[in-house]
Amino acid sequence: MRILLRVSVLAVLLGVAACARQPAHDASLYRDLGEQPGITRIVEGMLLNIASDRRIVRHFEDIDIVRLRDKLVEQICVEAGGPCTYTGDSMEESHKGQRLTPSDFNALVENLQDAMDQQGIAVTAQNRLLARLAPMREQVIDR
Repeated sequence: MRILLRVSVLAVLLGVAACARQPAHDASLYRDLGEQPGITRIVEGMLLNIASDRRIVRHFEDIDIVRLRDKLVEQICVEAGGPCTYTGDSMEESHKGQRLTPSDFNALVENLQDAMDQQGIAVTAQNRLLARLAPMREQVIDR
């Protein structure tokens, strides 16, 4: 039941985010995620979850995982309204040639949600972050 609820919430968020302009970022989400240390723990937890996820782990086999961690922390920090600057490539460039599917994207989101659950992040904060990340979906699928 919980998985069905999470998938339903994700589908709604993706639909809303695709149609609506994102609100101005304030620092409240950054604080709710635990600021830089909390975001780092979330990203590291997500990457550990992915390492045991047979659905998508193959996409991460030849990746500089430390660089990926650092860029994901920067990106989530920026999206959460934190005092960070994203220095990585565009989403289109980063995912070029990977031919990721909607199922791949959803699996990554599930791993992110599990990592946030493991860190005790409130569902409302999780949903706010996912809504801010959702527009990236079209930038990474089928590239």
